[in-house]
Amino acid sequence: MSTEPFAMALPEPGANDPVVLDGVRFVNRFTAELPADPEPANRVRQVTGAAFSRVRPTPVAAPRLLAHSPEVAGLLGLDAATVGSQAFAEVFGGNRLPAGADPYAACYGGHQFGNWAGQLGDGRAIALGEMVAPDGSHQTLQLKGAGPTPYSRGADGRAVLRSSIREFLCSEAMAHLGIPTTRALCLVATGDDVVRDMLYDGHPRPEPGAVVCRVAPSFVRFGTFQLPASRQDRDLLRQLVDFTIRADYPHLVGIDSFDGRVGAFFAEVCARSAALVVHWMRVGFVHGVLNTDNLSILGLTIDYGPYGWLENFDPGWTPNTTDAGGRRYRYGAQPQIVHWNLWQLANALVGVVEDPQPLQAALDGYGTLYEEGFNAMMAARLGWGSFAEGDEERLTELFGVLTAAEIDQVLFFRVLARVPAADADGRTDDELLAPLQQVWYRPEDATGPAGTAMVGWLRSWARRVALGGLGDDERRRIMDGLNPRFVLRNYLAQEVIDAAEAGDLSVLHEVADVLRRPYDEQPGRERFAARRPEWARHRVGCSMLSCSS
Repeated sequence: MSTEPFAMALPEPGANDPVVLDGVRFVNRFTAELPADPEPANRVRQVTGAAFSRVRPTPVAAPRLLAHSPEVAGLLGLDAATVGSQAFAEVFGGNRLPAGADPYAACYGGHQFGNWAGQLGDGRAIALGEMVAPDGSHQTLQLKGAGPTPYSRGADGRAVLRSSIREFLCSEAMAHLGIPTTRALCLVATGDDVVRDMLYDGHPRPEPGAVVCRVAPSFVRFGTFQLPASRQDRDLLRQLVDFTIRADYPHLVGIDSFDGRVGAFFAEVCARSAALVVHWMRVGFVHGVLNTDNLSILGLTIDYGPYGWLENFDPGWTPNTTDAGGRRYRYGAQPQIVHWNLWQLANALVGVVEDPQPLQAALDGYGTLYEEGFNAMMAARLGWGSFAEGDEERLTELFGVLTAAEIDQVLFFRVLARVPAADADGRTDDELLAPLQQVWYRPEDATGPAGTAMVGWLRSWARRVALGGLGDDERRRIMDGLNPRFVLRNYLAQEVIDAAEAGDLSVLHEVADVLRRPYDEQPGRERFAARRPEWARHRVGCSMLSCSS
């Protein structure tokens, strides 16, 4: 396999001309090895007996590159000249296909808000194909917002600029935070308007359209297996399971029995999912719509829709307007919801195994994996070293203190490393609270009962730090490596969107660059770490988002 950077050899311009990507080898295992929808027409329908439908992106008026990820471009072997070319915008805006691509939309189902929704599928995402990257990894390139597919359910298959900016920024922000995620290669404006009713309240309006190129080893999700299971299509289900193990879990292929491979596969999915949620809880990420079709078989964060970042610590907060009543997908419920989703995946996999016990054992083990991972993470980010007896009560007390007042959780965990721990008992209350001045949304809380409770917890925390045996420098290094200085705060994303819609891309580029080093102090960029401004408290896009966001 060639490891040379992409070079585009272009024929005369034309919408149907392929773009040759020198040094890139498309392998397209998903479409080569799994059954395809036999109907070629791109019309909405129920698709049975197939894993995907072949469909091409719909061309747009004027594709223009707005931003790209240098890291993802490097992963794929794209050099700067290629990324900056008009041909690049044409390919990743959906107007031209790379040679060797085999574009398709995947067929899957899922539970939405706890109810079986039947067939869903890629309604506005079209995979260009699967390539082998220079490092030998397999990467699927998928265009989100590239036009209608057989799974669009009456929609237009397009995406607006604001939602595309949010997906582009958050995909890369999560990767730089060290959280498993799909990646985003680029953000391309289409030159077309897209009509959306952002809050589903009867006020649609035209908005600028855009396409994001998402990148991942696989976009297979829990719902991929649920749909054939619900239709009792055992042959397709077994093909999908066998393919996924071979393609995405090849180290399991050597297990002698099919049942053994499926049990080991599901156990790894449970472990990866538990680890993923621990990461979400660490940084305060709220996915917003944890339907079973939005859970990756690789344990990646996938489908960035009405997500949000917890600012003041509130376990009951959800950013999703559709979820405002039941709060099913609130921050504090994410570990339990992922367990429920794994249960639904196990129910699907039961259809292809003789003995369901290994599936049950893996499902039962999820809770232990999550609890152990969460406790270890919290002990490290609080500077305690490892988790010890009595720490559970200390954590419960901390969460009570954080919830009792409006405290910015990102700032709190970051500046906690600066609170003097070595001689806390010899310091006054004011001295202990001094580093935390910026964390209070209502500064008066620091002098009231909430401040008193915080001081009491800080003294207990400091005594526990001493028991951990870490020196101050080592403790702060570990804490700073787990508690980010910068995250994609909801109001920052909205500031980027406002500026971009007004034609100013500088904010987009600066915020993207800040988020590339989330654990560094980055002097001169303090404003990007500031707590939520008052104007953003109830603004749409900051505190409230819909699946159209």
